Amino acid sequence: MADVEGFDEFYRGSRQRLLGFVYALTGNLAEAQDAVQEAYIRAWQRWSTVSGYEDPEAWTRVVASRVAVSRWRSLRSRARAYLRHGAVESVAAPSTDTVAVVAALRRLPEEQRVALALYYLIGMPVAEVARETEAPVGTVKARLHRGRAALADLLAVSDLEEVTDA
Repeated sequence: MADVEGFDEFYRGSRQRLLGFVYALTGNLAEAQDAVQEAYIRAWQRWSTVSGYEDPEAWTRVVASRVAVSRWRSLRSRARAYLRHGAVESVAAPSTDTVAVVAALRRLPEEQRVALALYYLIGMPVAEVARETEAPVGTVKARLHRGRAALADLLAVSDLEEVTDA
């Protein structure tokens, strides 16, 4: 309990100074807050050692500045990659059909949803779906059948493909 109280006291007494220091380094309050938070997390994880240092705040300050610099380098590397390779192609928004199917799938029981996803989206044969879900093959076939029927009702679609992989 003394460790918790000691850390709390350390945190309360040093957080503003440390945040101001890292903010001056980064010029970005959100980045500074993230780096300081990470430094305090690391200090807490090693508090039994850090608390014995002559100046635990100095240790935490070094960690926070290294975290901030590391993030800055990462951002700089990403910016260079962007300049070198161009912007990442944007991903198209899902179609209204995809949104409708996902919404309908969410309304199905989990066992049916999993069976349908493994069979249709991953492309697993029924036997593999049975192994993956630890269910008998007949149960998987029933889940697929019931799941397709429920989807058809939810999507107002008729004549969905039957399971042919026996």
